[in-house]
Amino acid sequence: MKLAFLGTGMIVQDLMRTLDKLPLEKKVLLGTPTTKEETEKMAKENGFDATYYDYDELLASDIDTVYVALPNFLHYSFTKKALEAGKHAIIEKPVTANYRELEDLKRIAEEKHLMIFEAMSVVHMPAYKALKEKVNELGDIKVVSLNYSQYSSRYDAFKAGTTLPVFDPKKAGGALMDLNVYNISFICGLFGEPKEVHYYANVEKGIDTSGILALDYGTFKAVSIAAKDCKAPVTCSIQGDKACLAMNTPVNGMTAFDLDRNDGTVESFKDDSNNHRLLYEFLDFIHTVDTKDYDHMHELLEASSIVSRVMEKARKEAGIVFDNDLSI
Repeated sequence: MKLAFLGTGMIVQDLMRTLDKLPLEKKVLLGTPTTKEETEKMAKENGFDATYYDYDELLASDIDTVYVALPNFLHYSFTKKALEAGKHAIIEKPVTANYRELEDLKRIAEEKHLMIFEAMSVVHMPAYKALKEKVNELGDIKVVSLNYSQYSSRYDAFKAGTTLPVFDPKKAGGALMDLNVYNISFICGLFGEPKEVHYYANVEKGIDTSGILALDYGTFKAVSIAAKDCKAPVTCSIQGDKACLAMNTPVNGMTAFDLDRNDGTVESFKDDSNNHRLLYEFLDFIHTVDTKDYDHMHELLEASSIVSRVMEKARKEAGIVFDNDLSI
């Protein structure tokens, strides 16, 4: 894979910690004139082959895939342009601001025989895959409960009148899009699309700063909590009538879980590899593109589509409208 990284934000900086383990034939970096010093520093420190400050110029190069690591509201426009230029796309979570944008990208990719992926670390991690194998030992599922709450330093600025992208409805922000997307991907990856979706959000200035998402699966219920305006211990559990699966880390970084059976026995899993959490997804994307495994890509994309639909239903119920909703 010849990969272009779009942006130099926190997630790209995090990925640099495991960049040396990615079998890339070529890597280039897109910055902006205002981030030129940061861009050049990142490129030099991490052995990039080139830096660009013009997207059209980058797309005219020989790279075959772009990694869209830009603010949420830009995912659609930058990915669409890449697809139209004949490039595959890896899109940082959440894949798009709304489901209509995702459907349009899927259409273009299908027409051009290209691949698109959502960079959702949860579903690629060894601990998650091991947990999926244990769900059938729980008996009849009764309750699923996840809480990912982190007090954001940006919330202080938000309360003081400064709106940063994560709290900006014009930029597809909010707790649902930033944190709860991980929980939803975890739940839907295990159980598919729920029958009903209800979102009880704390909304300030048109955006959800925290909220409780209730998912009805008929025979069991799931509760997914995310907050950026308050904090709480991370708790995640799947409760059945024979056993419970539990962990105390956010699902996007899960490395361990316990299977606690009704008979008092406990089985523990721990991933001791010490690999960076982003490594697994990128190894999978690279392999999928290199081997032209469209079946696997479609499987991942369908999972992203389910999550996108769930989040759109949740936002609609809470009355949260993004600018992106009005532009397509």
